[in-house]
Amino acid sequence: MDGRILSDQLEHDLTTRFRKSIWSPFLSAVHQYGMVSPGDRIAVCMSGGKDSLLMAKCMLMLKKYSKVPFDLVFLSMDPGYSPENNARVIQAAGRLNISPEVFRTDIYAIVDAAASSPCHICAAMRRGHLYKEASVRGCNKIALGHHRDDAAETILLSILYGGQFRAMLPRLKSENYEGMQLIRPLYHVREKAVINWL
Repeated sequence: MDGRILSDQLEHDLTTRFRKSIWSPFLSAVHQYGMVSPGDRIAVCMSGGKDSLLMAKCMLMLKKYSKVPFDLVFLSMDPGYSPENNARVIQAAGRLNISPEVFRTDIYAIVDAAASSPCHICAAMRRGHLYKEASVRGCNKIALGHHRDDAAETILLSILYGGQFRAMLPRLKSENYEGMQLIRPLYHVREKAVINWL
């Protein structure tokens, strides 16, 4: 199916079949936490997974229908994927009629050589690269595809393994990049809704 035709069908589905489980909760989070303001330039981060694909489509629709003027930049990080995996990410985005800007990093190579805490190192490096690439492109916000279940899981894991209460916030100011904020537009969307959307 042509990318534009499929994209139009997905848009129709989000505002009809998935209005209650996805579109309305998405809009609720965006408005409740003030995620989008006039003049924003938002880096929409796409990993090729279901969550980031849905988030990208919702942000594209928001820009199309919103009275608030803002810009979107679609970014996809290649942490060291094989050419086949990288092609899958681009293909998945293409189904939504989106062509993300791909930037390459050597994260996987560095993590492979790490003696300990590879997950922590990988997460920190990914975040750092995303902030840097968004900043270079003049963005003031970074949108990630974390949903409600991710937020709940973060709290539970922090209590069980860290002995403290730490939450995944819907909106967060960067400590290292002045004026940059991280937003999670799917904060009110359940994972089962994302799965059903696919």
